[in-house]
Amino acid sequence: MSSDTGTGSNVGRDTPVIALRDISKVYGSGEAEVRAMDGVDLTIAPGEFVAIMGPSGSGKSTAMNIIGCLDSPTSGSYLFNGVQVGDLTRDQRALLRRNYLGFVFQGFNLLARTSAIDNVELPLIYKGVPAGERRAQAMQALAKVGLKGREHHDPSQLSGGQQQRVAIARALIGSPQVILADEPTGNLDTKRSLEIMELLSDFNQREGITIVMVTHEEDMAAYAHRVIWMVDGRIERTGTPEEVFNHERQGA
Repeated sequence: MSSDTGTGSNVGRDTPVIALRDISKVYGSGEAEVRAMDGVDLTIAPGEFVAIMGPSGSGKSTAMNIIGCLDSPTSGSYLFNGVQVGDLTRDQRALLRRNYLGFVFQGFNLLARTSAIDNVELPLIYKGVPAGERRAQAMQALAKVGLKGREHHDPSQLSGGQQQRVAIARALIGSPQVILADEPTGNLDTKRSLEIMELLSDFNQREGITIVMVTHEEDMAAYAHRVIWMVDGRIERTGTPEEVFNHERQGA
C-alpha cells in the first residue's frame, strides 16, 4: 500500500491481502444483542477468488462491509496487506477504498440519465485524473467488458447484464487489488449471470485481481477457488466449492 494511507509499499507476495483476526460485530445490547460476526478468522491470499455463502442472517454482508472498510468491527483486527486497518484514520480508510478496492453491487448502482462512459469515469474524477486521460481509460475499460460502441448509452438503454458490465468496468478502472462483489448476479437471468461470472473469472485469472464475492447461488460460487460457509456469524466450514456443497447436500 502507498504512503498515502500511512503504510509502506514493501508488501510481499506471501502477505495475505486480507486477514481477519477474531473479528466480532455486535449490534444492540442485553436481550437485544445481535452478534452479526462472532470471532471470525479469515485469510485471503493475493489472486484468490473467494465466495462467501450462508443462509440469511449468517453474517455474509457484515463481513463484506468490514472487508470493504464500509463498517468497523466491534472487536478483533483487520489487516489489509499486513496493515492494521483499525489504526488508519477515516481519510486513510477512504484512500484505501479508492486506491485498492473495487465494488460491484447487485443493484448496479449506476447514475441514471448518465452515459456508461461517464459512470465509469467517476472513480477517476475523485482521483483527480485529467479529463482526457479519464476518457481514454474509460473507453478501454468498457471495451474490456464487451461494451465497445455502447459508451454513450445511459442505463435505461442497457439490459441488466450490460448495466452490470458497466459496473464492473467502473470497479476495474482504478486498477484495484481486490474486487468486492455483493450478489453481482442477483438481478440477472441465468444466461446473463453466467456471462458476468465468466467476466469476473477472466479478470481474476488473467490480471490476478483478488475477488471476494457474496452469493446465494451455488452455480455462481462454483467459479470461486474457495467457498466460505457462514452460519450465525461464524465460519462453519471452508473448502473448494465441491467440498462445501457436497457437505451441505449430505446434511452433515
